[in-house]
Amino acid sequence: MITIALPKGRLGEDAEKVLLATGMIQRPVERDSRRLIFEVGEGVGILLVRAWDVPTYVEMGTADVGICGKDDLMEHGADVLELVDLGFGGCTMAVATVNTLSRHDLFGRGFLRVATKYPNVARRFFDGLSLQTEILKLYGSVELAAVTGLSDCIVDIVSTGATLRENGLHVVERIFDSTARWIVNRRSFYLKYEKIAYWTEKIKKACEERVS
Repeated sequence: MITIALPKGRLGEDAEKVLLATGMIQRPVERDSRRLIFEVGEGVGILLVRAWDVPTYVEMGTADVGICGKDDLMEHGADVLELVDLGFGGCTMAVATVNTLSRHDLFGRGFLRVATKYPNVARRFFDGLSLQTEILKLYGSVELAAVTGLSDCIVDIVSTGATLRENGLHVVERIFDSTARWIVNRRSFYLKYEKIAYWTEKIKKACEERVS
């Protein structure tokens, strides 16, 4: 049995299309159901979880494999094997602030208050610049923190940038680009090597065909 940690939302729907295309799963998840565990093929099960939780389920071995964004991997620092860049779900981890401040203005300050859903990513980035910061962990719309003056800037995922523009914010630094990744539990990789290696190759080819 191979158990897949599949994220809810758009990322999970795109991932499900790839899994169906490879034949790893034979039927889609019943997303209008209240169930969270599904048998979707011979010897294949799915745990439907929040994208944020995928690295934890895979690292702890509750799921053998999973699909999540690079942003969540970087934040968690999960001890998993990252085998394939799936190429979809693209976005950018970035520093943004109000339009009246430039990168030089912002980073020239001796101290920054930073609002983010990704405190570990933010802390590593600003530590690398030797900037002193206070990191505020928020769970809602972090843009509001910069708009209201709660923080000097935010660190967040940016896709089209529309939300930033509508709130008078702009990107001053791109930290890294993020796409969906195929990750594997280290122990499962060795115990179920043949099956996981087989499906990993199929998934890699399916993603390459989507791009070409």
